[in-house]
Amino acid sequence: MTTGALFIMLFVFMFIGMPVAVALGLSSILTILLFGHDSLASLSLKMFESSEHFTLMAIPFFVLAGAFMTTGGVARRMIRFAVASVGHLHGGLAIASVMACCLFAAVSGSSPATVVAVGSIVIAGMVRSGYTQSFAAGVICNAGTLGILIPPSIVLVVYGAATETSVGKLFMAGVVPGLLLGFLLMLAIYILARVKNMPRQPRASLKEVMVAGRDSFWGLMLIVIILGGIYGGIFTPTEAAAVSAVYAFFVAVFVYRDIGMRQVPQVLIDASKVTIMLMFIIVNALLFAHVLTTERIPQAIAEQIVAWDMAAWQFLIVVNILLLVGGMFMEPTGIILILAPILFPIAMQLGIDPVHLGIIIVVNLEIGMVTPPIGLNLFVTAGITKMTIGQVVRAASPWLILLLSFLVLITYVPAITLWLPELKLF
Repeated sequence: MTTGALFIMLFVFMFIGMPVAVALGLSSILTILLFGHDSLASLSLKMFESSEHFTLMAIPFFVLAGAFMTTGGVARRMIRFAVASVGHLHGGLAIASVMACCLFAAVSGSSPATVVAVGSIVIAGMVRSGYTQSFAAGVICNAGTLGILIPPSIVLVVYGAATETSVGKLFMAGVVPGLLLGFLLMLAIYILARVKNMPRQPRASLKEVMVAGRDSFWGLMLIVIILGGIYGGIFTPTEAAAVSAVYAFFVAVFVYRDIGMRQVPQVLIDASKVTIMLMFIIVNALLFAHVLTTERIPQAIAEQIVAWDMAAWQFLIVVNILLLVGGMFMEPTGIILILAPILFPIAMQLGIDPVHLGIIIVVNLEIGMVTPPIGLNLFVTAGITKMTIGQVVRAASPWLILLLSFLVLITYVPAITLWLPELKLF
């Protein structure tokens, strides 16, 4: 009865238009008051403890680093380097756009930020070069999803905090799948461009490539500092986030000089707004997870699935369907914090690696970013192109076949995900 009341209230609150964070918190409080055994004092203590989680401290720092990189000219320099490198190929500007999304994802940690930073520059350029606006919007909308897969990813930090999984291993696990998805998108564009004879850019000289690479060097060093520092044992993911924020500030203000000291307070305010929004969702979702755990809901579900003698591959089908449907209606952070406490113990009993499960979840949430009705990348792309949501959905939909195929590959070939984290380099 308690379980049914909790989920019924959650979905009713969301259906009437209540923000996800408020719906999570309110349904949790009402469930405890009406059916549970905890006191309100214990709930307030749980919310305070949740906000103090050491791993979650990485989020504001990664958000701040992304804000400095987005506000500065880092994206513009990365795009210039990508165009110089691959612009001469068939569909070169579109391929360069995906490459730029891969590069910027490695410094932003956010999918919408990647779409805004890269898309606001390249979509108009692609249209001027002879691509249709629909094609350009579809490419960027889907390539922008790499922002939550390629490390540093805020979504992976949240999963790590929710399941007590190593964030360092999750970051390393996201590298190969992220690069593979970027390559598959570029390959699909190249094949399509050859068939449709899409425009090509003039071949850049080696000197132009070298100059563009040098200009984007300081931005690209951020990913080296983060992953190198974490995997080299120099600092924890949270410390890496703090270092990345200081480094991004230094590069934006003193190296590239795209931001003056007078603009820094506004960047701090913008980053604070995003952080407050994310933390409010996270704390309420952790409160929801606390109610689930208190009522032994995950354990009961796990015991039931084990009793059904469900194989690991069958369970992963259920996971994918559940997450694909959930991704249509909720943003990634909320989904992870609601479903991870339920799915994680079952996966452990079935012998599924927690790092592998984390990447499967993130790939599902990538697809959710480009599926209606709540796909965030759709709204961001519509905002920067002035297209309607319906037009963006039609533009992004053909690429879903590629994303779904990639999901199947990641789900059933765990070596793609686990190869790098298990590689002993140090």
